[in-house]
Amino acid sequence: MEEQCNSYLTYSCQLPNNVRFAKKIDGRGTLYIMTLRIEIEDLAKHFGAIKAVDGVSFSVKKGEVLGFLGPNGAGKSTTMKMITGFLAPTRGTVRVCGHDVLTDPIAVKASLGYLPEGAPAYADMTPDGFLKFIADIRGLAGADKKRAVASAAERARIKHVMFQPIETLSKGYKRRVGLAQAILHNPPVLIMDEPTDGLDPNQKHEVRTLINDMAADKAIIISTHILEEVHALCTRNVLIANGKIKFDGTPHELEAMSTYHNAVCVSVANVDDSAFLTFLNELTFVDHVEPLTAERGVRVYPIDKQQITAELSQEIRNKGWQIDSLFAEHGRLDEVFRNITTQGGV
Repeated sequence: MEEQCNSYLTYSCQLPNNVRFAKKIDGRGTLYIMTLRIEIEDLAKHFGAIKAVDGVSFSVKKGEVLGFLGPNGAGKSTTMKMITGFLAPTRGTVRVCGHDVLTDPIAVKASLGYLPEGAPAYADMTPDGFLKFIADIRGLAGADKKRAVASAAERARIKHVMFQPIETLSKGYKRRVGLAQAILHNPPVLIMDEPTDGLDPNQKHEVRTLINDMAADKAIIISTHILEEVHALCTRNVLIANGKIKFDGTPHELEAMSTYHNAVCVSVANVDDSAFLTFLNELTFVDHVEPLTAERGVRVYPIDKQQITAELSQEIRNKGWQIDSLFAEHGRLDEVFRNITTQGGV
């Protein structure tokens, strides 16, 4: 059997654990495409009576960037430590590229790159020395080692600080050194705990660009409580609170849960406010209307959060009124985050 982590050809009739798609090849056997690279089933970690993680299950496939969201203390870092084999679970199963983290931990760690919380590194080393040390641990040598270190330094944008002691670097550069070690061996799976923590806006943009560039052929989990990263990086989100998953879906599905999803803010010229409110409240597709407090105009909430921008615009123009401004809201992630994490989920 010829095997890789992204796909392989086998003549066996048994599907491996991490395969969820099979395709027949003309008369020669079956091509199994590995779609799931991370599989987590009923994962739990208890510290005495404290249930830090309590029955978490989800999977991540190739090409997905999963945003692992939640408030501080929700269980994000604990879950990631169990996925990477740094912390033994109380119960449950973790498989990375088909390898069980408990029975085959070396294969799991060879298949992934891990950026832990705080990006720990040896303070007295230089980034150059640290990355060469990591390359040795990863089994790289000679020209392969040299290429891997140079590529990781280039992609993490740390080439100009390669020979400074790590302890002298800023928080942002220390995190980028941590990112460089995570991608050094070009792993099929990346686990990153707060990858943009401590970075300035330009550095955040560079790291997000790097992650997006790598996303097509990797499975990536990013732990964050920075909600702007939901759209900047993620194709899917899992939201955890009190050790349990409260939401699993796309960024659009998360945003659509907002009270403000598809609400339209509109203002018109030379129309009495009370007359305008009465007109809006009589429209069949309007649920309710509220005046805007910080600016002129009103916010119109549609029935069932339906899209009403074009319809509302046409109704106003039919009255012969001039529209000064009109825009639809996508939704507010901070509101959804608070609702899910403080009210027990969806």
